[in-house]
Amino acid sequence: MRTLVTRLRHRPRAVAVLAAFSAVGLLLAAFVAAPPSSAADSGCRVDYTVDQWSGGYTAAIKVTNLGPALTSWRLTWTYGGDQKVTSAWNATVSQSGAAVTATDAGWNGSLATGGSADFGVQGTYQSSNPTPTDFAVNGVSCGGTTPTDPGTPTSPPPTTPPSSGDCGGAVLCSGFEDQTGPTPSGAWQFAAPDCQGTGTVTVDTSVAHSGGRSMRVDGKGGYCNHAFLATTADLSSVGPLYLRMWVRHTTALPAGHVAFVSMPDSSQGGKALRIGGQNGALQWNREIDDATLPAQSPAGVAQSMPLPTGSWQCLRFMIDTSNGDLDTWLGDQQVPGLHADGVPTADIDQQWLSRTTAPRPTGLRLGWESYGGGDDTLWFDDVAVGSSPIGC
Repeated sequence: MRTLVTRLRHRPRAVAVLAAFSAVGLLLAAFVAAPPSSAADSGCRVDYTVDQWSGGYTAAIKVTNLGPALTSWRLTWTYGGDQKVTSAWNATVSQSGAAVTATDAGWNGSLATGGSADFGVQGTYQSSNPTPTDFAVNGVSCGGTTPTDPGTPTSPPPTTPPSSGDCGGAVLCSGFEDQTGPTPSGAWQFAAPDCQGTGTVTVDTSVAHSGGRSMRVDGKGGYCNHAFLATTADLSSVGPLYLRMWVRHTTALPAGHVAFVSMPDSSQGGKALRIGGQNGALQWNREIDDATLPAQSPAGVAQSMPLPTGSWQCLRFMIDTSNGDLDTWLGDQQVPGLHADGVPTADIDQQWLSRTTAPRPTGLRLGWESYGGGDDTLWFDDVAVGSSPIGC
């Protein structure tokens, strides 16, 4: 916080004495009568880190509370250019003219003294994108920002949903350690939606993320080679739905369309809500109308990420079953191109927002299906589904 120094003009001694007594009285009254405040009375700090390109930008924003502990926060600022916020993560963000308001997402609302919360926005601009400087938390000015120079984005903005330990209160939590034979059994069964070919699913005791077992999928190219591991759990009452899984795969995502997560969706008459890849990057796909997220334009694909090969990767997804919002994290990084919040974003969600019915997944299938060429060998482990965020 900046320290403001008020300069007093010289006045006659008698008037000055009376004024001093009056000031002391007012201060004492204020000290006695002032109730506890939940605002950042002693200040705050905002770090605003921008990645920008022609006509667009993302900003990673960190707000640090330097005052008394907060149970919730509201950050405001004013844009000095013609920026328009199109989406946000880890906060609810609204804009009226140049004025922007961000409120906590609930789980990140409590800030101890010295505590901080990270969120981000994505937006557009036409002529200029200056860094705002008038940040305030709960109406109390932060006295400036610590900006970074804008540049060409090299990676999506980081975001860290809260960790819930291994599974927390998840409805479904499995490391496959209860599997006793070479083929899936018990709460997990082999499934081949639509048609079956030569793809296989087996219990693997030589490769695992944790423990001594994982599920191996030998996926084959061609439409009729569906091979999935399906849970017998009914997920129709879980909402919002958060999915965490660890996946390891062998071959880079191909140019053609593939899927390795398939969720039967009652809002699509049982057709699948799918997660996979196309043009070498991760994507969502809706079976009923073949819509993709992001749009498969070069600019859209650039807002997604590839799925690294040869190592275990933590993938997390959020499906809001009340309004259709989606979020996707690779490790602790949110993937901007796999984020949908109902606000149209060029090259991201043109197709996706054409359908307004919120998804309602009823089950979970992990495996492989390809709509052309494209073999892959994948392993899945430490899978969890619940109604609150689940950490890696």
